Amino acid sequence: MTRHETAFAQMIRGVSLGILLELGFTGCAIGEPTNAMTAQSSNLSIPADDLPPLPAQSNGTLIQQQLMQMDLSIWGMYQRADPIVKTVMIVLFLTSIVTWALFFSKGVELIKAKRRLLRELGALKEVRSLNQATLVAANFPAYSLSANFLEETANEIDLSGLISHNNGIKERVGFRLERCVANASRDIVKGNGFLATICAISPFIGLFGTVWGIMNSFIGIAHTQNTNLAVVAPGIAEALLATALSLFVAIPAVIIYNIFARTISNYKAMVGDCAAILLLLVSRDLDLKTVTIIGDEVSG
Repeated sequence: MTRHETAFAQMIRGVSLGILLELGFTGCAIGEPTNAMTAQSSNLSIPADDLPPLPAQSNGTLIQQQLMQMDLSIWGMYQRADPIVKTVMIVLFLTSIVTWALFFSKGVELIKAKRRLLRELGALKEVRSLNQATLVAANFPAYSLSANFLEETANEIDLSGLISHNNGIKERVGFRLERCVANASRDIVKGNGFLATICAISPFIGLFGTVWGIMNSFIGIAHTQNTNLAVVAPGIAEALLATALSLFVAIPAVIIYNIFARTISNYKAMVGDCAAILLLLVSRDLDLKTVTIIGDEVSG
């Protein structure tokens, strides 16, 4: 090999070695930042104070939790109610008690009176004269309505016995019996007027409590400057409770009043039948007496 060829080969080796060395240093320079970034990311930690806040609970969830913590039972709403609304509820509760007390007491009274009068009417329809009616009425109870009518009839006939003629006796007896029927009707309707009053005023009492409760709810909204359902719901619930109580009182009262009205109407008709039977007996006895007197005069 010549001297020139040897020098050229050495130059080629030097260039190759330089390229290799350059490539090696460049690879190290590229790899070191990657390793540093990996180490930095693995050792990275964020302080707790710098963490972003968790999302707040939704408005509906908060309202639901507040409503669940409230006692929305009837007793709970009564305890939280305004004094005026409490007074309304107490009045409605007392009227409900009175309504049911009248239902049981007056109902038993009407049933007993109607059955007793039916038996007495059946007995009086079988008689043919006042004397027979008096004998039959002796078996009636002391508080018997028919016995009372017979007593009034007998008293009027005795008072009219001194009169020489029989004109006007039937009218006087009829007037007495008419008064007896009116007194019996007046006695039997006692308590039914109170039921009618309860039917009429109970819804308005409940409406007053409802209006007062809703007004308090609006006042609460104005004071708190909050239209949250948890603020409005208790007052509205108390107001609607007053309405529900008024309906609880008024609806049974209306039904009971109508039942009593029909029963009393039937009873009054039966009382009128009793008076009519006695008036017919008086008229028959008077006519038979007149016929007997005329027959005696003709025979003489």
